[in-house]
Amino acid sequence: MHFSPEAAIGALRSRGLDPLPPLGIVLGSGLGAFADEARDATAISYLDIPGFPIPSVEGHAGRLVVGTIEGQRVALFQGRGHYYERGDANAMRIAIDAFRELGGETLLLTNAAGGLKQEWRPPALVAITDHINFSGMNPLIGHVGADRFVPLTKAYDEALLAMLHEAAKSANVELNEGVYMWFSGPSFETPAEIRAARILGADLVGMSTVPEVILARRAGLRCAAVSVVTNYAAGLAGGDPSHEETQAVAHEAADRFKRLLRGFIRAYKPAPA
Repeated sequence: MHFSPEAAIGALRSRGLDPLPPLGIVLGSGLGAFADEARDATAISYLDIPGFPIPSVEGHAGRLVVGTIEGQRVALFQGRGHYYERGDANAMRIAIDAFRELGGETLLLTNAAGGLKQEWRPPALVAITDHINFSGMNPLIGHVGADRFVPLTKAYDEALLAMLHEAAKSANVELNEGVYMWFSGPSFETPAEIRAARILGADLVGMSTVPEVILARRAGLRCAAVSVVTNYAAGLAGGDPSHEETQAVAHEAADRFKRLLRGFIRAYKPAPA
């Protein structure tokens, strides 16, 4: 299996995006408006970057926006590819590899998620401290080479987590911590699956992020992740979850989410060389 970021790198270089900033942020469902915060920005459609995913989900614009926020240059991935769109766990692979090759050091991933804790009233914000992947899928299946054996003991960087909490405190935003469990989607989870997830130690469920963390760790990137809890998971409240609800509730969190991310960008420091 061969995934080469060279064509993507060439397209980015042709737009003057070499190097890319050390910090990249993936903006999940309903969270893409944060890209509007960037000043002196260059925006490129994923359609114009070979190998980048073409999102088919509403709420994912499919653009790379590179600009300045809080005095720092940031690469904003406005939307992502999900496994369920084309059955490809490597949907974000070339984007992540190109980011790393052009100078990326840290990837902050954001998503909308279902919450398993009653006290996390939507739209609560949760920093992910670990994940559970019982899907049977992994983007490194079929990859050749020793770097497929990626250790995930500290997949979510403790120093970055501390920066998130520092940002939350300075922005007066409540930030919880929890374990995220990946389900492939696109159907939402059943109540029985949610009961099983809770027994396994999950606090959040969602359809993204985990493949990206695995790919990013393989590439040598530091990772952090934040979920916006947009609904109680199946069986924990009346009614059925929906993608429309996910987007609407994510928009409700927009101001707190923006303040948290601005604070994180302000607090961000690359790893010591």
